[in-house]
Amino acid sequence: MPSSKPLDPRASMAAYLGSRVRKRREALGWTQRELGCHVHVSHNRIAQVELATDPPPRALADAIDVALDADGEISDLWWHMTRETYVDWVREYMEKEARAVKVLTYAAHSVPGLLQTAAYARISLREGLPHLEEEELDRQVEARLSRRVLLEGDDPPFLWGVLDQAALHRRVGEQATMHEQLSHLLALARHPHITFQVLPFEAPQHPVTGGSLTLLSLPDGPDVAYLEGYSCGELVELPDRVTRYAHAYDLLQVNALPPAASQRLIRDTMKEHYA
Repeated sequence: MPSSKPLDPRASMAAYLGSRVRKRREALGWTQRELGCHVHVSHNRIAQVELATDPPPRALADAIDVALDADGEISDLWWHMTRETYVDWVREYMEKEARAVKVLTYAAHSVPGLLQTAAYARISLREGLPHLEEEELDRQVEARLSRRVLLEGDDPPFLWGVLDQAALHRRVGEQATMHEQLSHLLALARHPHITFQVLPFEAPQHPVTGGSLTLLSLPDGPDVAYLEGYSCGELVELPDRVTRYAHAYDLLQVNALPPAASQRLIRDTMKEHYA
């Protein structure tokens, strides 16, 4: 039987995850084929995970965690691994987003990443990062979708989203992609901790016109603001600037449609443009 290829767990988070999978698998006396049988993939796929040549998606990482009785270790490592996908300024924001007790977000021209479906995210990322190989695009999509777990836990943050009406009309992909995305927003709005408003076309000019803004309330520190544009982002922590951005968000909420009317507008847009 050939010996296992050596691993360097210091090379990356994917390599560290792979080394932990191998160590736990070998502690149980299992071969890669036996672990693959437990999680319904081939032994070659387990080898790819352990060697970090093709890191696992979230579902496979979770299945491996259960099969190896890892008590969440592999799932936690997967979460940290996906953050490596992002540049420093995004990673810093995501670390704070994961701890937030309240998230207020506004996007002018597209649905915020935290609220995107897989199809919408894939097309958005492909347009924004056209140089990506398909395999790396898969990782980027998986990393973006992994953030949705923040809204699905036992104690999710309160989320208030203001969407510009332009985001409902700016077509991303086929009609079916937009229909699915708007349906997803309506489904999210049924949760008691999630509220949406739509800023209509006739709303007056506002301080965040053309951009995006997110405000995070943290349990162990002051609020922070996050501004994002094409290939750039800024995490704002200075209290006076955060206060100004919080006031700007107040103006957005005041000029946006009430939540019930916003949901009706989303439904009407689906029927009129994406049936």
